[in-house]
Amino acid sequence: MNMFYHVLECRVQQMDLIVRHAHLRNQQGIWDIGITGDRISVIAEKLTDIATEDIDAAGNLVVPTYINGHIHLDKCNLRDKMRPNKTYSWDECLALTWEHKAQYTVEDILDRAGRAVEEGVLNGTTIFRAFADVDTIGQLRPIEGLLALRERWRDVAHIEVVAFPQEGLIRNPGANDLMEEAMRMGADVVGGLPWFEMLDEDVRKHIDWCFELAKKFNKDIHMLLDETVNPLSRSLEYLAVKTMREGYQGRVSASHCVALSTYDEAHARKVMELVKEADISIGSNTHVNLVMQGVFDQEPVRRGITRVKQMWQMGINLFTSQDDYNDPFYPFGRNDQQEVAAYLCHAAHMTGANEIEAAFDFITYNAARALRLESYGLDPGCHANLNVLAAPTVREVLRLQQPPGWVIRQGKMLVHNQLQREFVNH
Repeated sequence: MNMFYHVLECRVQQMDLIVRHAHLRNQQGIWDIGITGDRISVIAEKLTDIATEDIDAAGNLVVPTYINGHIHLDKCNLRDKMRPNKTYSWDECLALTWEHKAQYTVEDILDRAGRAVEEGVLNGTTIFRAFADVDTIGQLRPIEGLLALRERWRDVAHIEVVAFPQEGLIRNPGANDLMEEAMRMGADVVGGLPWFEMLDEDVRKHIDWCFELAKKFNKDIHMLLDETVNPLSRSLEYLAVKTMREGYQGRVSASHCVALSTYDEAHARKVMELVKEADISIGSNTHVNLVMQGVFDQEPVRRGITRVKQMWQMGINLFTSQDDYNDPFYPFGRNDQQEVAAYLCHAAHMTGANEIEAAFDFITYNAARALRLESYGLDPGCHANLNVLAAPTVREVLRLQQPPGWVIRQGKMLVHNQLQREFVNH
């Protein structure tokens, strides 16, 4: 983030919106942010112009709107009608999903996913990468639903749709053809779940095939890898090498990567060096991994999260997301990236001042890099997608867990949250 601001009183052309008295990360003082159309036009210590609309940030932090780079919107809110989990094992969560997936309708998905998007936007997230199962159970209905969702919410949020082979490719014959059709229908990203295949050779075939599909449609790749505490699950290293051999550096993301935490230090270091060289972005959704991993362990129970702090210290691009939301895999979730970042700080032992700032990057700038978003940020010329937060610093934002006071998208006020608390008769 390279910001060069006017530091004196600045007079510019008539603007549509000015956010006044804002605190900015890594900047001293209080700033005004001028917006013209859907772009940030100027940032100065004092703007004397009168805009069509003004917001007083009152010394609180202003940041770009949050990014949820991994969420299963086709499954969200299934918990409202499913039978309860008993173990939270992977197999049980899949089976619970099967009971509903074959009966999905587009309107059902639009209703459940729409409620999740609405809550996310109210909490300051305007960019979502949404996974849609593509398999022989639900066929293409989840893709149809999320493509319709993308269209319905296009004026409120940017939604990318991932074609995701939830049941595998080799172990789910027919999924390959459905995946290709999903890309023809307009999916934005090729998803993958190679670790779920039954043989190591099938894991590699799965990854190879996804690259062929991505190259055919010139799309990025986002795979869910090694979501297990089994140290023999090693799809991440093959993905890294494949990424380099295919010239796909910077276009691949990998979520979970739990097994990496179980490798011996020498091998883990080798794999992380490959990930860095391949410029793969790693998504760690620590709150879900804490729930899903080690469920049959006796004490000590493994946390089941990837090597977040080590990879961050190595310079690997990390981001964190909601992942599951009130569904068979996770009973909670508010589609709130502030909550997600706070969970990561706890689970990954990132509570130092610079570590908390880094975790906040995981839901903003790092996520933007993973999704390869253009004109994201707070520089003049960037898209005017801003959160006016309820506290002056990142630490206070994550500590207090209050929603943004204002959410601005494309230069227009989209959300106004108000929180009032008081003693009565005290």
